[in-house]
Amino acid sequence: MSGSAAVTGGGGFLGGAVVDALLERGERVASISRGAYPELEARGVETLRADLADEPGALIELLERGGVDTVYHCAARPGVFGPARDYERANVDATARVIEACRAARVPRLVFTSSPSVVFGGGDHVNAGPDLPYPDRYLAHYPRTKAEAERLVLAADGPGLATVSLRPHLIFGPGDPNLIPRLLERADAGRLRIVGDGTSEVSLTFVGNAAAAHLAAADGLREDPDGLRGRAFFVNNGEPVRLWDWINRVLEGTGRAPVTRRVPGPLAYAAGAALELGYRALRIGGEPPMTRFVARQLATSHSYDLAPFVEACGGRYREPVSLDEATRRTIAWAADL
Repeated sequence: MSGSAAVTGGGGFLGGAVVDALLERGERVASISRGAYPELEARGVETLRADLADEPGALIELLERGGVDTVYHCAARPGVFGPARDYERANVDATARVIEACRAARVPRLVFTSSPSVVFGGGDHVNAGPDLPYPDRYLAHYPRTKAEAERLVLAADGPGLATVSLRPHLIFGPGDPNLIPRLLERADAGRLRIVGDGTSEVSLTFVGNAAAAHLAAADGLREDPDGLRGRAFFVNNGEPVRLWDWINRVLEGTGRAPVTRRVPGPLAYAAGAALELGYRALRIGGEPPMTRFVARQLATSHSYDLAPFVEACGGRYREPVSLDEATRRTIAWAADL
């Protein structure tokens, strides 16, 4: 299939995987990031270095010049702590500018990378479907601003622009800059603890599968959009795991001891609240070692039903890599970390 696509955050972990998948099937690709990525240019990717929250003139010009027919908006500010305005600018303002640019350049399709955290109110999700409501209160600026951005994207669906929002959960795989390195760093420092009773069930998403889901969603919007447009879907490996069992598999696979020490969920939450208060009062940079959001995430279940997405895609998406194979590939890569 040939076409022309633009990926925001194309130099990042998921954005880079989307770029790879597009190149593999022969599409022309442009990437928009705040940093410079000469390795993308060497592969024939047109790159634009820009802050997406700024006026979208340069982005509109790139979209028009390249005849872009699909924008994959993967760029975001991640993390669970920091100034509210930084998250609002990177996640909400930037998304509004991307929508504006798509309309101005007459791009017909927008695939947005969201997060299951947009519907996380602090309780368990077990095989949850996409009809979960947004909570009244958020424990961090990241999920709040991603929810605001998702609402903008879904509301933008209409004549001339078809939109869909995907919510991959806990993206991992070789090259992961966040989840696996932070897990191993905490284990090596002796700061890793099981939070809660250790029975929480979670869905994980192999990075290649997340990229394949993005392309399948774009294909669906192009060929049979009615089941997809204006909707949000969870995307993840179909088989959930017990979080701490999976973490221990990774630890042992990389030559580390499994984690066995436990912290009660309420105690972790209280510690997170105190640390957040202290970091703000003392203006300490970086993220606290525990926050309220992380404590609740680690102590509760988060598993999601992939079937509604598969059905809406009309069978265009089939899980490319099983969870077991994805875990083995990740352990092999992480063995040298």
